[in-house]
Amino acid sequence: MTDTLYIQPLTFVSGPQAVAGDAVRLAGGMVYAREFAVIVRRDDAVVSREIATAASIEDSFTRLPDELGPEAQRQWSALRMEHKPLELGDRTIRLDQPQVMGILNVTPDSFSDGGKFMDDPEEMQAHAARMHEAGAAIIDIGGESTRPGAKAVWEGEEIERVRPAIERCVAMGAAVSVDTRRPAVMEAALQAGAHIINDVSALRYDPRSLEFAASSEVPVILMHAPGSGENLHADGEYGAIAFDVFDFLKEARDRALAGGIAQERIVLDPGIGFGKSLADNLNILNHLPMYHALGCPLLIGASRKRLMGALSNEAAAHQRAGGSLSLAQLGMNAGVQLLRVHEVFETVQARNVWRGLRDAALTDFTGLAQ
Repeated sequence: MTDTLYIQPLTFVSGPQAVAGDAVRLAGGMVYAREFAVIVRRDDAVVSREIATAASIEDSFTRLPDELGPEAQRQWSALRMEHKPLELGDRTIRLDQPQVMGILNVTPDSFSDGGKFMDDPEEMQAHAARMHEAGAAIIDIGGESTRPGAKAVWEGEEIERVRPAIERCVAMGAAVSVDTRRPAVMEAALQAGAHIINDVSALRYDPRSLEFAASSEVPVILMHAPGSGENLHADGEYGAIAFDVFDFLKEARDRALAGGIAQERIVLDPGIGFGKSLADNLNILNHLPMYHALGCPLLIGASRKRLMGALSNEAAAHQRAGGSLSLAQLGMNAGVQLLRVHEVFETVQARNVWRGLRDAALTDFTGLAQ
């Protein structure tokens, strides 16, 4: 039997001054955590769980099995890590506040906007420009639908879909990520000017992907999905979903590191909606702060996902803006660095208001002796 460790941030405060300094800045962002659960799991059972604050957590580590001590220190350091900005061509994307990634699907069968921008290049460019002008730090362009039941796309066709969209977005000065799992598409996209590889298979779909991603020296987004072949939604069986996703992302991170991808170029995505039930998705979302212990920036892509329909009388995808903003807010409160969304203008506005509140909280000394 093997023991595994998790450090889960539990409670949050407006700033360290609110608790006499007994809080930490989570992942270099604008969120401050005070209490943490130090959890030991054996197989699928939690065998110990101790609550500590920043002031007492080192003492908690002394009561862990000896073999877990180094991992505890790594995770504790990662929770407090300040992430370097993403350098994307001429653009620098700071990760000390949430950044918005706008979705641009050039597919005929996307669950939300299939065909809308694929068949009308001018409308596609206008939509991309609206997202860029509204404050999207990155535009994420995908040429293959990964919804459940979607058919696989030949890589040549996928390239023909994404290349003109990437070229148009780059020409308007946008930072661009390409949403693909095929190395030939990755290469064509980077040649067209894309700056980030966003692989929903975490570089597992094609054995050539890891080597190419490492040699490209661009940031890479690694997402959790239970399936490893054509159907990424397959094999979604879990013992404890939040911990299982953590373990998967840890393994994906370590595989990328061993393959030559620098840690500062790795972004992790828990894969909301991929091979997960409603309960699974909600569990992961409620555990988002724990994933900072992996030491990489986080991305969530929950916009318009099926879970919102399940919680709101089966509202259609285009009627899920309220739920999408609610989950974007959850991500901000969890310290997530990248929010992949359809409603860019509304999410950027929500982020700006959220940031104003966070800035004000840091200078609020109400109740303290002057």
